[in-house]
Amino acid sequence: MIWKPNVTVAAVIERDGKFLLVEEETSQGVRFNQPAGHLEADESLLAAVARETLEETAHHFVPQYLLGIYRWYSDESNTTYLRFAFTGTITGHEPDRPLDTGILQAVWMTPEEIRAGHARHRSLLVLRCVEDYLSGKRYPLDLLVHYD
Repeated sequence: MIWKPNVTVAAVIERDGKFLLVEEETSQGVRFNQPAGHLEADESLLAAVARETLEETAHHFVPQYLLGIYRWYSDESNTTYLRFAFTGTITGHEPDRPLDTGILQAVWMTPEEIRAGHARHRSLLVLRCVEDYLSGKRYPLDLLVHYD
């Protein structure tokens, strides 16, 4: 049997000292997460994170750096996730755009608010990615190679 992790992308976006998160319905109840989702077939990681951010927050996102690559196993779903987290800039907002099913709202939160709400995070990766961003971690996007 061949084992494969679920590849996901996430956007860690900071503006004026606050981070863009989504409040979403999950099997564990309402939780907070970065704009994130699964890589689709024939999609680059950069295209995936821009798409997921737009679908979940109505913000246009341009990734500028790879923040980190994270492996996380969820006991609840018996699933291993391989998350590619990016940081970058917002280039626009469509306030009337409907958000993905299950997304209640996009919110801007301070690091203190994120730390205080850790019990309501979708996974431990939410806070870890914020902390990695705050510590200055940034890696060039040319580490990633996508062949069509």
